[in-house]
Amino acid sequence: MAITTAMCSSFKEDLLKAQHDFTATTGHQFKIALFTSSASLDATTTDYSTSNEVVGAGYTAGGEDLAKANQSVTLSGTTAFVDFGDVTWTSATITANGALIYNTETGGGSGTTDAVAVLAFGGDKTSTNGDFVVQFPSATSSTAIIRIA
Repeated sequence: MAITTAMCSSFKEDLLKAQHDFTATTGHQFKIALFTSSASLDATTTDYSTSNEVVGAGYTAGGEDLAKANQSVTLSGTTAFVDFGDVTWTSATITANGALIYNTETGGGSGTTDAVAVLAFGGDKTSTNGDFVVQFPSATSSTAIIRIA
């Protein structure tokens, strides 16, 4: 199995159907879930699933909220991008090989799990009763994790 960094193709289609709202105060709820090296995640991923999701102390299935307070949408030149605050699992004993960002509220309803982006960590990353941090890149038109040029 493999995890490959990608913006999910279904997300691109959903954007044109106006099914994702990244507006910080009124937008949808986005989450990030962690996965083991046994997961198969890439541009064809359409939904969050618990299959091969990380299990361990300090981690809850479904992952963590990408806090709306730290979420912003920006236009710089001809590139639009969204930024999220870093996510920390404290006192965690886990090993993850990648992550999935997904939307829990697409299409105006709750309870959905539409995939947005896959993040490959380039190998297993482990924490033992410590902080496991996903640090997002700088929020710029050339480095933000989700950007449309």
